[in-house]
Amino acid sequence: MAATLRELRERRNSVSATMKITKAMELIAASRVNRAELKAQSAREYTLELHRAVNAVATFAQVEHPLTREHRERKRSAVLVISSDRGLAGAYPGNVSRAAEGLIDLLESKGITVQLFTVGKKAMEHFAFRGVPVEQSWYGFGEAPHYEHAREIGQVLMQRFLTHQDEGGVAELHVVYTQFNSLVSQRVRIVRLLPLQVVEADQDEGEEELGPDLSSPEGLVPDYAFEPDAETVLNALLPMYIIDSIKFMLRQSAASELASRQQAMHSATDNAQELIRELTRQANQARQAEITQEINEIVGGAGALSAS
Repeated sequence: MAATLRELRERRNSVSATMKITKAMELIAASRVNRAELKAQSAREYTLELHRAVNAVATFAQVEHPLTREHRERKRSAVLVISSDRGLAGAYPGNVSRAAEGLIDLLESKGITVQLFTVGKKAMEHFAFRGVPVEQSWYGFGEAPHYEHAREIGQVLMQRFLTHQDEGGVAELHVVYTQFNSLVSQRVRIVRLLPLQVVEADQDEGEEELGPDLSSPEGLVPDYAFEPDAETVLNALLPMYIIDSIKFMLRQSAASELASRQQAMHSATDNAQELIRELTRQANQARQAEITQEINEIVGGAGALSAS
C-alpha cells in the first residue's frame, strides 16, 4: 500500500508541474494573440482599398494581364499550405493538413499534377512523413509574419504561374490557410489566388475562391485616371495585390494558431486540475487504508501479547 501511495503522490507532483507549464503557455499565447489579431484586422482596410483599385483598372480599362489569364488546359497546379512551426495548438495543424490533402486528392483525380509549397514546419513534416514531395518550404516566422516573408513567397509563386506549364510552370495557385473569426472560432479555407478571377466554386469540392471580382467590382468604384497608362498601373498593382493577399492570409493563420494554442493550453490546464483532484482523492484513500491497516496490526499485536 505504501508503494501505491508513493506512486500516486509522484504522479500528482508530475501533473502539477505539467499544469504550471500549460498555464504559462496559455498566458503567453493570450498575450500574443491580441497583437496578432490587431495586425490581422489592421491590414484589412488596406487590402480592401487595393482590391477596389485593382477592380477599377481591370474593369474599366479592359486591360488583359498575364496574372488574370485563364489557361486553356490545366496540367499543373500549385498548392500553398500555411500551417504552424510549433505544435501544442490543438487541432489547428491537423485541420490544415487534412484540408490540403483533400484538395490534392481532388486535383489529382482530375489529372492535374500538384506542386506543393508549405509555410511552417508542421506542414512540411506532415507531407514529408507521408512521402509527398514539397517544392519549397518556408518556416521560422509562423507567429509573426512580415511583408518581406509574403513578398518572397509571392515572387516565387508568381514566377511559377508566369512560366509555361511545359517548362515546369503552373496553371493556377490554391492556398490553404485558416481564417481567424474570433478567439473561439477559426475556419480552414481553400482559395484560388491565381489567376485573378473569381470562379464559382462547387462547395462539395471544398474549394472557395479569393480574389478581386474582375467582372463586377463590389460597391462604388471611383472613376480613376490612369497615368502613365492603365497597363503600367495594372503591372504594378497586381503583384502588390498577390503579395498583400499572401501577407493577409499569413497573419490570419498566425492569429488562428495562437488562438488555438491558447484554447488547447486552457483545456490542458483544466484537465490537469481535474486529474490532480482525482489523484489527491485516491492518495487520501490510500493513506486512510494504510493507517487503518497499521492500527489493525497494532491492535492484533497487543491482543496476541495479552493472550500470551
